[in-house]
Amino acid sequence: MSNEFPGWHGTTIIGVRKGGQVVIAGDGQVSLGQTVIKGTARKVRRLSPGGQEVLCGFAGSTADAFTLLERLEKKLEAAPGQLQRASVELAKDWRTDKYLQKLEAMLIVTDGRELYVITGAGDVLEPEHDVAAIGSGGNFALAAARAMMDSERSAEEIARRAMAIAADICVYTNGNLTVETLGG
Repeated sequence: MSNEFPGWHGTTIIGVRKGGQVVIAGDGQVSLGQTVIKGTARKVRRLSPGGQEVLCGFAGSTADAFTLLERLEKKLEAAPGQLQRASVELAKDWRTDKYLQKLEAMLIVTDGRELYVITGAGDVLEPEHDVAAIGSGGNFALAAARAMMDSERSAEEIARRAMAIAADICVYTNGNLTVETLGG
């Protein structure tokens, strides 16, 4: 039997852009090993640096994610209205700063026009199919959302349905959603 501290697991975050609307949705489950610690965590946030609206969803360590969100806010204040630039600057810092390199989280961010996944490996990824997903149930939500993109459903309807499918499949994801929308 291992003496290692069991890892924190959980979360599914999805971003969907369709019809002038961008939605980020996230579940509320936080698990420690095989135990659900909390079912109502809020992993999707609305930031307003300098009056601009930016939505962020995070997967991974909550404290690490909050550190990254604070850094992103500062980058956005330094480059108002330039989400791509702020995201790239954050990813550069994350990859090169010895303190930030230890942070274990991923972010999905949007300003209503652009949609990015930011990782600690220095990546700023724009999804090819207007859907991005991260976290333990991310691939399930991503597949479900991509299958619905040709339908008449709105971005929010797609995000909600994809999250419901992920919650049915992934034991580290629940159906208690936080949904934030820009546009449309």
